[in-house]
Amino acid sequence: MSEPRLTFKEMCARFEVTPRTLRYYEYIELLQPEKEGRNRFYTPREVARMTLIMRGRRYGFALEDLRQWLLIYEQHGTKPQMKTFVEMADRQMIELQRQREELAQVIEDLKNMRDLAESLSAGAED
Repeated sequence: MSEPRLTFKEMCARFEVTPRTLRYYEYIELLQPEKEGRNRFYTPREVARMTLIMRGRRYGFALEDLRQWLLIYEQHGTKPQMKTFVEMADRQMIELQRQREELAQVIEDLKNMRDLAESLSAGAED
């Protein structure tokens, strides 16, 4: 008995991505569906890869970094892949923290400008 496969349309629906996104992921070799004529079928392996890709995108990882990370598993196995993930995660957490601090500053600046504008408009005559 063969493992269940998802069609192209089912894969898009399951991961809530556009057909263009799924085709692009195939083009940059993140996914390698089985092809029968013009139809694409996604095995449990591809579904697992897509789950990791979507999670990685949520964390802000670049697609090329994810492609390289998935390649490590194929070439070297789980342990080197997990070690690489830790390094990627450490770098991304530093970047996200930097962005958080920058965003907090922007919010504070906007609040101050808003308060100033409000005080000026309250004192101004029409």
